[in-house]
Amino acid sequence: MSAKLLALTVAVVATAEIAVLVPTIANYRIAWLSDRLAAARTAALVLDAAPQDGVTVDMTRELLDSVGAKVIVVKREGTRRLLAASDMPPEADVHIDMRETTLWSAVHDAFDTLIADNGRILRIVGEPPRGADFIEIVLSETPLRAALLRFAATVLLISLAVAVAAGVLVYVSLNWLFVRPMRRLTERMSAFREDPEDASRIIVPSGRSDEIGTAEEALEELQRALSHTLHQKSHLAALGLAVSKINHDLRNLLSSAQLLSDRLASVPDPTVQRFAPKLLAALDRAIHYCEQTLSYGRAKEPLPERRDVELAHLFEEVRETLGLSAGGSAGVGWVVDVERGLTADADPDQLFRVILNITRNALQALEARAPLDPERDQIRVRARRKGPVVEIDLSDTGPGIPPARREHLFEAFVSSARRGGTGLGLPIADELVRAHGGHIHLLDTKIGTAFRITIPDQPESRHHRRERIRA
Repeated sequence: MSAKLLALTVAVVATAEIAVLVPTIANYRIAWLSDRLAAARTAALVLDAAPQDGVTVDMTRELLDSVGAKVIVVKREGTRRLLAASDMPPEADVHIDMRETTLWSAVHDAFDTLIADNGRILRIVGEPPRGADFIEIVLSETPLRAALLRFAATVLLISLAVAVAAGVLVYVSLNWLFVRPMRRLTERMSAFREDPEDASRIIVPSGRSDEIGTAEEALEELQRALSHTLHQKSHLAALGLAVSKINHDLRNLLSSAQLLSDRLASVPDPTVQRFAPKLLAALDRAIHYCEQTLSYGRAKEPLPERRDVELAHLFEEVRETLGLSAGGSAGVGWVVDVERGLTADADPDQLFRVILNITRNALQALEARAPLDPERDQIRVRARRKGPVVEIDLSDTGPGIPPARREHLFEAFVSSARRGGTGLGLPIADELVRAHGGHIHLLDTKIGTAFRITIPDQPESRHHRRERIRA
């Protein structure tokens, strides 16, 4: 790139110099001819002032030599007067009227002089001395052509020298200002490509205030984001590998616990009989989750197996799983507002996980500010139907979510603010709700945190529901 830049710079400057050289050569030719005409006017004044017999042949020859002409003619009052001439005046090959010269004709005539054969004779007409119509001289083009060639060669050499000097100066400046920083950008990008997870390979911006500085800052931001993503992917891969190794043993342990719970269910104790079904249900759900854990590299939730789910019963299961008191006499209060007999068209296990994940986060946020007051510290659950859509509002009276975390609320491993949290609860809930064709979003509240879950009925369920209403 540096060599191309140098060649391009020299070419551009040389082109500019050549563009200036052309009119310069044309002006030099005009000046050369004008000097000859000026000398001829002076000689004409001398010849006019001299007596008729006072001009000798030698004087005439000296005057012609000083002018560089072979003939000097002055026209006055309609009469041409031959003031001086060589022994045998040649016939003119080219006629030039300096009074009618334009820029383009001057350029054309200059190049015509340079490429013409030697020995042409020029007839030059110019402004006359006082009292005359014009002055005319006849001269050889050879001295003009030789002078023009010398001048063109000199100017061309100077132009090339200036072009090279300017090109080198511009090259050094551009190389320092642009090429070196771009080369540094390229080198840092290549180094980062070799090992994107190495934070030491991330570019450090130079602090420039121009576009290159902006590009460096953008590249740094991009590299840091990519490095963070790759680190996160590595952690996820390690986590997936660990889960795949743990899954088999954990499932066996849960199966053993399930067998023991089945035997425990046969104990006639009333307390055991009251808690054993709940324990068995929890173990069944845990075993089911383990069975759904897929092989390494996959983490896709199964499609929901939808049916009518009684929400009041589901909310009660969540409360018992969280270990909250039904009356709210101590600890965190549990407030439920749900229509009698309200059902949602959803997968019961997946909807249970959604409600549990969100309310567990709320419980942990409230427990962080002990001592607890059930009148102040509450988890509120509200559900209602709006046509074919069920809306579930889950809120708490905790400290709320900081604005900085709201943008990444449903991103895995970044939404948790609790020490030891995984940041997976809300992303899992969001994925499960979207699998039902619904949405989950954060509501604007002055106190605590509130989420709204919307789950639409399936078309088949809507049809059956309308049929029941008609019946």
